[in-house]
Amino acid sequence: MMNNRTFLTVNGTIYVIFALALFFIPALMWPMYGVEINDRYAYFLSQHTSIFLGGIAVICLMLRDIEVGQTANKLFKALFITNLLGVMITVYAGVSGIFVGLGWSDPAFFTLMAILSYLQLTKQKPL
Repeated sequence: MMNNRTFLTVNGTIYVIFALALFFIPALMWPMYGVEINDRYAYFLSQHTSIFLGGIAVICLMLRDIEVGQTANKLFKALFITNLLGVMITVYAGVSGIFVGLGWSDPAFFTLMAILSYLQLTKQKPL
């Protein structure tokens, strides 16, 4: 499996890519998921969402050198919970018909990230 540095670099890079895409090209991104960007408010909400995706990316990238221990345990637990929330919210979007098209990829992505976060969490020293 990955060491903490590799895991956090990959995780942070993925979130940077999505943060930038949702900030700069939301009108291109969201229709692939079946969501319309039909006014300036929807456009802004997409850009607003990039704050949180970018924040997760910054946290991951700035903590890449974290060593196994209590703080790393808490970081990976937080990432695991964050990704579980992503699974729940995006499954809801898919089941309720909000996400169509490429929308299936979001629950799959968050499930994969939750599993990887959990596996990384198990490699940390227990509290």
